[in-house]
Amino acid sequence: MLISMFSYKGRSQILPAEGSKLNYRLIGFSFPGEMGGSYTLQIASGNYNSTDSFSKNIVLIRKTKQSRLVVEVPSFGREYSWRVVSNDITAVNPGFHHFSTGTLPSGDTNIVRLKILKKAEKYKDAYVFLDGTKTLYDMNGKPVWYLPDIRGVGTRPRDLKMTQQKTITFLLDNCAYEISYNGAVLWTTPVPDVSRKNLGGGYHHEFTRLASGNYMVLGKKQVQWELPATIDSKVLNAPGEIIVRDSAQNKYYQKIELGTVLEYDRKGNLIWSWDPSEYLKGSDLYLRRTDEGLFDLDVHENSFFFDDASRTLLLSLRDVSRVLKIKYPEGTVTAAYGGTYKKDTREVESPLFCYQHSCKQSREGYLYLYNNNGCHLNQCPKLIMMKETGGGNTSLKKVWEYECNVAGMRERNPLHSIFTSGGNVIELPDGSMFASMSVKYGNLLIVGRNKRLLWNAISERWSPTEKKWTVDANYRASIILSRKDLEDLIWNDRKDQ
Repeated sequence: MLISMFSYKGRSQILPAEGSKLNYRLIGFSFPGEMGGSYTLQIASGNYNSTDSFSKNIVLIRKTKQSRLVVEVPSFGREYSWRVVSNDITAVNPGFHHFSTGTLPSGDTNIVRLKILKKAEKYKDAYVFLDGTKTLYDMNGKPVWYLPDIRGVGTRPRDLKMTQQKTITFLLDNCAYEISYNGAVLWTTPVPDVSRKNLGGGYHHEFTRLASGNYMVLGKKQVQWELPATIDSKVLNAPGEIIVRDSAQNKYYQKIELGTVLEYDRKGNLIWSWDPSEYLKGSDLYLRRTDEGLFDLDVHENSFFFDDASRTLLLSLRDVSRVLKIKYPEGTVTAAYGGTYKKDTREVESPLFCYQHSCKQSREGYLYLYNNNGCHLNQCPKLIMMKETGGGNTSLKKVWEYECNVAGMRERNPLHSIFTSGGNVIELPDGSMFASMSVKYGNLLIVGRNKRLLWNAISERWSPTEKKWTVDANYRASIILSRKDLEDLIWNDRKDQ
């Protein structure tokens, strides 16, 4: 006869905790057990404390010889009861346990959905994070986890992804966070403070936990940029507080925002930083001007990639269609890839890519990125992989390219302005590429190196006024490669990472 049990000879914690409200449907169940034991986990929909009521509403039964396992319950926004039964007649502490699942921030899946356009041929047990919906989906488009409100901030995050350390990181409301699967905050960036070096403007676009355990994030700061002595008088009369005059030195300064790269340790100490000041002064970008003649040096850093092996940093500058290669920790720029700017203009010559996002280095050592292709009318974004041939703006050789001309692209009239914001690409272990398209399209895909489409989906929202499904914008997406990786994340919920 099966007997409800919990043997207290084991050390396993009972999870999920009694009465807990969970932000996920893939749940780690843990209970005390004996080596070599055989158990049956029973889960009922509803809150019950009697055997009759519980037994009538069982929705899941799992047999296991382990004292912990991951199970997917059917729905969000529901109460559940559970128990474990065993043939061990010495078992004690019979009883029922209870938890509930929260409500998806993105609402009903009849209102917001990840529509599968092509079922997965590979990575069938992978999962994808969408920052626009704050949700983790399986490859069939079913939501399994959502980001709870963090410290009362309910806005959309950016750069939501799993770390090498099996935690979750993202940017939210001008701060960067690391959390556990359960939503517990493990680490956050120091609060921006204009009085501290490099921290005045806060954090944006990309946040990554490095293999070393440190954290790297894009920041920004305000600087007073000295104007040339030959500056035009109309610039000096620019409106607002753009121009600052130092009467004692008879010098003029322009207020400029510069992007920075910041590295913190686990204690929140700033241990390394880089800003583009020296590079800008010696590059052709120093010649970049607005129509009024002001310096135009807000180049819009939007992604980075740190390579541990070569100790180099790749940094994407979207607004100037350029990628910098920076030696770490020296901070010297060893290569700059992209077009060249003409003197006193904002015109770029011979761009290799336009308004790019998500620059990275492949396992083969190639530079690859999501080419938004925004400087070409009526052309789709592209995934592009390039081989470095040795220094200079044009010393790249294209070795692979994929045009993101997937379902619905032409019907949506993809003018160049559509593809200047968002999008990213990630190389997968077999060499295929996972990509999320730009904000106004919302398409996700996996494509092989042979350019065969292996999976395709689109994030959509129902429009009551238009009475049709419309694109639900996402800035960036990421992928968890397998169920095993996700289970590592589920069990790795400690605060001592």
